[in-house]
Amino acid sequence: MRRVIITVLLWIVVAGRIEPAPQSTPLPIKADSVKFAVIGDSGTGDRAQYDVGRQMESAHAKFPFDLVIMLGDNMYGRQEPQDFVAKFEEPYKPLLSAGVTFYASLGNHDNQSNRFYQGFHMGGERYYTFARRGVRFFAFDTNLMDPKQVDWIEGALKQSQDDWKICYFHHPLYSDAGRHGSDVQLRVVLEPLLVKYGVNVVFAGHDHVYERLKPQKGIAYFVSGSGGQLRKGDVKPTAETAAYFDDDQSFMLVEVAGDDLFFEALSRTGRAVDSGVIRRQPSPGSTGGL
Repeated sequence: MRRVIITVLLWIVVAGRIEPAPQSTPLPIKADSVKFAVIGDSGTGDRAQYDVGRQMESAHAKFPFDLVIMLGDNMYGRQEPQDFVAKFEEPYKPLLSAGVTFYASLGNHDNQSNRFYQGFHMGGERYYTFARRGVRFFAFDTNLMDPKQVDWIEGALKQSQDDWKICYFHHPLYSDAGRHGSDVQLRVVLEPLLVKYGVNVVFAGHDHVYERLKPQKGIAYFVSGSGGQLRKGDVKPTAETAAYFDDDQSFMLVEVAGDDLFFEALSRTGRAVDSGVIRRQPSPGSTGGL
C-alpha cells in the first residue's frame, strides 16, 4: 500500500513503558465495555461523508457503539438549518435512529452558535465533560484557548478520579501532516496539564488524514481528520510517526475494556488500516465515572 505505513510492531503503553504488541489487535466487543466512534472534519455533505456514514452503520451492526465524538469542522460552508440535515442528520441517520449520541467539539470552520444545536450535545458550551463507566471525556475549544478555558481544563482534569481520561479537540498538538502539522503554541499551553493530571489519550482533527503518533510523555495521540475532507499524500512521516493513512477518508472505532483501550481505524471502503491497544495501570484511589 503506497500511502499506508504501519510499524512492524504496534505499541502498548504499560506503566510508563512502551512494549511491543501483536500487529493485528481485534476489538474484543465485551458486553460491559465503553464503545465509541471517532470522526473529524466530517461535515462536507459530499459523497465521501455519506460513504463514511454507511461504513459506520455497517460497523455498528457488529460493534454496537453508543456514542461518537466529533473532532471539529463538523460543518463546512453554509450552516443554515437545512445544512444540518444534509451534512449531519442524513449521513448518520441510521445511527441517530439507533440511539447513538454524537458529542461535538468545535473546529475553525464551525459557527460558534453550533454549540446550541441539539444534535451535537454540547449544551451550549464551548468546552465540557461527560463520563461513561470509568471513562471521562473532555471536549475543548482550541479555536480560542483563553485563560478562562485553561482554568476550567485544569479544574476538570484535577477533579476527575476516573480510570480513563480522554481529551478531544480540533487542532492537533502533534501531527506530521504537511498542511497544518503540530500546533506548538497550543502544545505549550495544554501538554503540561495533560501530563500532570494523567490524561491517557488525545484525539484531534484539522489535518485531513489519519495518523497515530508514538506516545508523547506517556500520552497516546491520534489525528482523525478525514471523516469528510481528505488531503492525499499529506503526511510527511517522521521518527514520531507510528502509523498513518492518507489515501482515503477514514474514521475510528474505540473500545475501553478495563485497563485496555483497543482502537481500529477504517477507511470509507471498510478496510482496516491500523489497530492496536493501549494499556494503563489503575491510578491509586480511582473510582470511575457514572
